[in-house]
Amino acid sequence: MIELPVVSDPAKREKKPNWLRVKLPIGPEYAKVRKLVDEYKLHTICESGNCPNMGECWGAGTATFMILGNVCTRSCTFCAVATGRPNEYDQDEPRRVAEAIQLMQVKHAVLTSVNRDELKDRGAEIWYQTVVAIKEVSPTTTIETLIPDVKGNWEALYRMISAGQEVVSHNMETVERLYRRVRPQAKYERSLEQIRLTKEYGKRTKSGIMLGLGETEEEVCKAMDDLAKNGLDILTLGQYLQPTKMHHEVIEYIHPDKFAFYKEEGLKRGLKYVESGPLVRSSYHAERHVHV
Repeated sequence: MIELPVVSDPAKREKKPNWLRVKLPIGPEYAKVRKLVDEYKLHTICESGNCPNMGECWGAGTATFMILGNVCTRSCTFCAVATGRPNEYDQDEPRRVAEAIQLMQVKHAVLTSVNRDELKDRGAEIWYQTVVAIKEVSPTTTIETLIPDVKGNWEALYRMISAGQEVVSHNMETVERLYRRVRPQAKYERSLEQIRLTKEYGKRTKSGIMLGLGETEEEVCKAMDDLAKNGLDILTLGQYLQPTKMHHEVIEYIHPDKFAFYKEEGLKRGLKYVESGPLVRSSYHAERHVHV
């Protein structure tokens, strides 16, 4: 049986602390990115995922593009992306994404996607074509691909990661105990195996975990141990923020000092780089992760 999101008495919920305040999206660079996203009919995880750093990143002229549509076949209880039956994917999408990145003069691009479990190849061919298209029109642009769980379809995985991207990311999202509640269609060990196979393929590997879902310190440290053993290079740790009342409740707001503690613990375990803080998201400061 799948566990439902935690919902408690609203009167007992913690108020959002002041360290989670973010700047409103303003400025000419933000407007430029906004215009290109609209003009090329692109999806961004910045918008679909309600990212708190959208103003900062778009203001710096960067965005994380979401390919293969904006409807996901999964029903993760933490995620703001729409769940349902996706439309046919747009085969012209790789060209449009590549042209937008070229016009933005992006030095480092981050791509992600919804899960497309209904597709035999999990969308691997569009992933491959998008990276190749970007490299063709903007050969100096480095690329991180934040790829979904391929449900053990390793042939699809190898196609996704063979296009020349510099960093391959796959988010664990939470600790092992909470998987059935937070990621009901995913498996903890399978995601670890996906990261291990990616590392063995020769790629720089990256993953992310959200905190505040009810995990313990011991469980977070165990997850870092597991990731280090499976070849992870880069880890991001950030505060979970509840997208709507229908999503998993925030159990705890983690203090910045605790994030600093987890960063040190991750480095002790052999991870090459740990980005840890309340507002950190998987693509936050992604340009720093290319050469670590």
